[in-house]
Amino acid sequence: MLSKGNCIVGQSGGPTVAINASLSGVLQGVLESDSYNSVYGMVNGIEGLLQGKYLNLSETFATRESLDTLSVTPAMFLGSCRFKLPHYEVAPEVYEILFKFFTTHNITSVFYIGGNDSMDTVLKLSSYAEANHFPIRIIGIPKTIDNDLPMTDHTPGFGSAAKFIATTMLEIAHDTYIYNIPSVTIVEIMGRNAGWLTASASLASTAYSTAPDLIYLPEVPFSLEQFANDVRALQHERKNIIVAVSEGIKDADGNYISATGTSVDAFGHKQLCGAGKALENYLKEHIGCKVRSVELNVTQRCAAHVGSKRDIDESIQIGKAGVQAALAGDTATMMCYNRISDIPYKMEIVSHAIDGIANKEKVIPRAWINEAGNDVTEEMITYLRPLIEGETSIGYANGLPIYCDITHLHSKHFFEHLEEN
Repeated sequence: MLSKGNCIVGQSGGPTVAINASLSGVLQGVLESDSYNSVYGMVNGIEGLLQGKYLNLSETFATRESLDTLSVTPAMFLGSCRFKLPHYEVAPEVYEILFKFFTTHNITSVFYIGGNDSMDTVLKLSSYAEANHFPIRIIGIPKTIDNDLPMTDHTPGFGSAAKFIATTMLEIAHDTYIYNIPSVTIVEIMGRNAGWLTASASLASTAYSTAPDLIYLPEVPFSLEQFANDVRALQHERKNIIVAVSEGIKDADGNYISATGTSVDAFGHKQLCGAGKALENYLKEHIGCKVRSVELNVTQRCAAHVGSKRDIDESIQIGKAGVQAALAGDTATMMCYNRISDIPYKMEIVSHAIDGIANKEKVIPRAWINEAGNDVTEEMITYLRPLIEGETSIGYANGLPIYCDITHLHSKHFFEHLEEN
């Protein structure tokens, strides 16, 4: 058992509906365990901490009401970063700054909430701590709407994004069917190399609507010619065709259909855009009907008004589990969901070594995609369905949702004010 000290938590990567629920879970776990004096929060992740930006979360979230509001607030209360932590052998001074902070503030546990790149940070911090004999526990708590972290059945944030996508797809179908005009509507959905989000559009299908009629994922090579043939075949069966397509679809040579430039982010990921528009333009040249494309873009990340209650509840649970793991002596691990059964849905939370997770990617099994590569199988739908169940309860004022105050993320003078006081 660790001696009673303080802990710190950070968030990084892309935002989700549920990442603050995991932060709330960490805070609730700390309160329930009474094993830490204070909880600090990195502002803008590990990069912000290097700049000396942090908050005392024990003071900010001192009531159950504040924690409940945090649980349903979208995106990151603590802010994010896209900072690639260099290896300690390359930049030891970076680690000296971080671990001096940990030592000065008596930090005995670090909780880092994020996706693939964030788990790389957990791995590097853990490796440095072990190499230099720092008695500190470092725990990764997963987050990503992309659902592409290995070892975990699914990731916090994915269920809510999937619910939004399925809901939006159903609403697009209602919008499309009102006109007595043959049409093709292409909906572009996030997903670079893993098509989990696009696959979730399949949940929109009802007894009266087949939308989406075609689904294209990055896991299967994409052919523009075959795409046009798929659409032509369906035009004999229905007037309006709705297509779900991942932004990361690639041709047989591995080239992104949507890649329009050479810019990359801090982690070397190519900036993608325009898959839907590319398919729209192609069909306009080859098929004689109305064609339009819709890019969901950032709206699919933080739609808390249509969040999955199961996602929020499980995200709180995994945050709490991270605290318990640290108190039990775990380090260099990520908390994971382990699915016990589909019907009824049952899940448990376990931990896995971070070196088996960081810098790795989970894609959709080929068996969950149909042979033609333009739809998903019933196994995929069975996997997805439990993750979007339940509706969250959000307070409203003046017709708008009540979320946490995030002045500290956008005010230029917030931290100057803190230092003055």
